[in-house]
Amino acid sequence: MHCVSCGAELGEGSGFCAKCGARVGAESGPRGALPTAGGLQSNVAGGLCYLAGFITGIFFLVAEPYKRDHFVRFHAFQAIFLSVAWFAVYFALGVLLSILPGMLWRVSWMLQSVVSFGFFCVWLFLMFKAYNNEQFKLPVLGDLAAKQA
Repeated sequence: MHCVSCGAELGEGSGFCAKCGARVGAESGPRGALPTAGGLQSNVAGGLCYLAGFITGIFFLVAEPYKRDHFVRFHAFQAIFLSVAWFAVYFALGVLLSILPGMLWRVSWMLQSVVSFGFFCVWLFLMFKAYNNEQFKLPVLGDLAAKQA
């Protein structure tokens, strides 16, 4: 169970959060049941972090009360890192595409299409996992996001 105020892990049977001192009681349910001013639960906010990549990731990192929710912060950072990686790979393949002649150009274009489709599938998968209250970590980016969250 996590604290609804700061997202810290709570010990079994604890009445208060050891990190921020918030009361743990009937008003604090499981993750995803966090009452917010905007009406979004943690799982919905986590899924929306991926919607527009780094833009929505940054939004959820600075918006109250999501910036204190560990689950939302993890997904926001992972969304930012994924969109930066997507841009970097897409840019590198675009440079490769522009310098290759003739037949190699077509192979590079097909490679770029396959990689873009792969990133799109990962993006949808991460939105789905976040919506289902799962903190799925991508191999490198997930570890970076976990350190930042």
